[in-house]
Amino acid sequence: MWAKGHEQRGLERGLLEGEQKGRQEGRQEGRQEGRQEGRQEGEQLVLQRLLTKRFGPLPNDVLGQIRSASSTQIDSWLDRVLDAASLDEVFRVH
Repeated sequence: MWAKGHEQRGLERGLLEGEQKGRQEGRQEGRQEGRQEGRQEGEQLVLQRLLTKRFGPLPNDVLGQIRSASSTQIDSWLDRVLDAASLDEVFRVH
């Protein structure tokens, strides 16, 4: 009987610790995803601002392309924005 009580308390403690660790990992993962999304949104806004300043108001299809782009693609476009003579040059696939 004594061993069963210890076993039960050990099981409960293990479950509680596992639950707490799972919550902590979930919060950490959520913060990391939030930072990544925030960086990507910031890059999108910077790209839109630079393109608008250089080429004027952006067409809706360009805005959609920017919103759906990966961070890697946005970085590539940011690298091209200052040297490009047109919007087409910024978005041209090399």
